[in-house]
Amino acid sequence: MCGLLGGGNHWSNTTAPGAGAGSQNARRQRLLQAALANRILIPLRLRLDDFHGQSFVLSSPTGASEMVGDFAQVWKVAERMLGRALDPLTLFQVDEEEHA
Repeated sequence: MCGLLGGGNHWSNTTAPGAGAGSQNARRQRLLQAALANRILIPLRLRLDDFHGQSFVLSSPTGASEMVGDFAQVWKVAERMLGRALDPLTLFQVDEEEHA
């Protein structure tokens, strides 16, 4: 419930022009944000889901889950869940080196 009370204040929670906060377009945009984040998180065995249009839930395969208020917190929580630092700029560097 805490995620419902405090979410929505970060710049990453804004909606596209013409998509008011209560509209279906705003909900669709949040689902798209989660889907795009999951393209990076799923190979790390993490998953991000929208939670009532106010926050997100980051889950691990062990059953651990944590409320994430905005995208600024996603990497911090993911690092804590994985127990290691993540650098989004070098996440795919190993894959590229293997294919070279």
